[in-house]
Amino acid sequence: MVITLLWRFFALIFLGIAFAGVILPGLPTTEFLLMALWCSAKGWPQLHHWLLHHPRFGHMIQQWQQHRAIPRRAKVIALVSMTISCCLLFLSGLPLWVKCVSSSMMVAVLYWLITRPEPSNDTEVSQMKLKQ
Repeated sequence: MVITLLWRFFALIFLGIAFAGVILPGLPTTEFLLMALWCSAKGWPQLHHWLLHHPRFGHMIQQWQQHRAIPRRAKVIALVSMTISCCLLFLSGLPLWVKCVSSSMMVAVLYWLITRPEPSNDTEVSQMKLKQ
């Protein structure tokens, strides 16, 4: 029972961070959604099902689970958000080392992100047929 509550707690924490990432530039959404999905699979089947079938994020999560693919639109949004975040970071009064470390981490994440495959048209068409 305690373990199940811990999985649920972490699922909610990651889900909250993911939804905050929708609003805040520089805070990733997809990664935290995937962590919430993983935690919910361990201890909250209803939330797991809800995430997989969410009207906004469900398709992207399913693409990742089935094909390890990230849609181009998500890549572009991440690129723009992280670029804006880097610019704002360098305009801030933070120490140079913080700016460099943060920017380096964003560049590493962007490199990883753009090297992931995009969903094929066949996959997208089959998903659209399933939704109808």
